[in-house]
Amino acid sequence: MNSNLEFERWQQRFGEPGYLFGTEPNAFLKSQSALLRKGGRALALADGEGRNGVFMAEQGLDVLSLDFSPVAQEKARKLAAARGVALRVEQGDVVNWDYPADTYDVVVGIFFQFAAPPERTKIFAGIKRTLKPGGLLLLEGYRPKQLEYKTGGPSKIENLYSRELLEDAFGDFATLEIAEYDSIIHEGAGHGGMSALIDLVGRK
Repeated sequence: MNSNLEFERWQQRFGEPGYLFGTEPNAFLKSQSALLRKGGRALALADGEGRNGVFMAEQGLDVLSLDFSPVAQEKARKLAAARGVALRVEQGDVVNWDYPADTYDVVVGIFFQFAAPPERTKIFAGIKRTLKPGGLLLLEGYRPKQLEYKTGGPSKIENLYSRELLEDAFGDFATLEIAEYDSIIHEGAGHGGMSALIDLVGRK
């Protein structure tokens, strides 16, 4: 990944009017809201314009919204203000962020599949380090079949998730549930239509 090119690409995408992926939370994240315990600390990775971070803040969590696009983060701040919630925002690169040990009760990563395998390995290691023991990981991504649907996500098969990949990365968790399915999603102009999804719910 050429980080400068990637930065400019996302700055441009997020610079368009409106919210690229809408203002509603990701459907998988919303479906897991019963697991989001009020008062916990949450990390929203590559949170973009803040739709998922704001949703978690609405559930009563203390949320850090991490993204590398200042344009997106300005929109995240506006969305939080409009919804009347506090959202901590930090500009940072999810690959090289420091992921402080045993800090977060919840880590959420939704569709951050711009990372090539070596970078993804670093991110996954950071997630495992920063979750508290018993902490919750919610991860959603596209499976390789997504390349047939072409309704969002990366064009490189190596960036997509398989059950084996996620089991290999998080198989040492106390609990791990992985679901693979196809579903029509509606997430602004960025993601829409039939999609090949994979969801992970894990406890460290």
